Amino acid sequence: MNPFFKFINSSVGKKILMSLTGMLLSIFLVEHLAGNLLLLKNDSGEAFNAYAKFMGGNPIVRTMEIGLLGIILLHIFNGIRLWLENRGARDKKYDSYQLSENTTLQSRMMKLSAALFLWFLIVHMRTFWFHARILGEHDIASLVYSTFQQLWYVVFYLGSLVVVGFHLRHGFQSAFQTLGLRTKKYQSLIDFIAVLFWFVIPAGFAFITIFIYLYKGNAVALAQ
Repeated sequence: MNPFFKFINSSVGKKILMSLTGMLLSIFLVEHLAGNLLLLKNDSGEAFNAYAKFMGGNPIVRTMEIGLLGIILLHIFNGIRLWLENRGARDKKYDSYQLSENTTLQSRMMKLSAALFLWFLIVHMRTFWFHARILGEHDIASLVYSTFQQLWYVVFYLGSLVVVGFHLRHGFQSAFQTLGLRTKKYQSLIDFIAVLFWFVIPAGFAFITIFIYLYKGNAVALAQ
């Protein structure tokens, strides 16, 4: 077997791959939040629609989008592999399986948050990405405004952001630990970056959602 694939298939390799793909997805969230902030402009959604049109029509961006999808799938696939590997190790070690003895609360919560995050991602992409990329709709801003006028979706979205924040917080801790970067020298910097990702970014998305909901969620109301 190729040494690279042999390493990737090892326990350490899987953890490193999980850490790297997770960090790349975290960086994407920064760009995604920056684009979504255009929804707050008092221009009836014109700036956001221009941004969405650029993202959907630029071949370089579309290629990066495919790469992003690949990273998401790789992160999910690798997470499943690690879960199966850990479960297999526990089955061999213990004659009788006791949940409280074999897994920590944080570990179980990370698995649950990953499953909930995947559900949120599917619903979110079906609601917005599908309309923009597959159906070719151009007024995505109005779609966002109208969607965030539905209380059930607002509650669902805000609840999902709490899950995302939890997953990012513990994911960052695990990633830096796995990559050997969680040292005393860089501890303060790592903690600052972690807060930026697990709190500030979800809070930013939450602010946009609440703002749109309170201001009737349509371009006309925002323009007044």
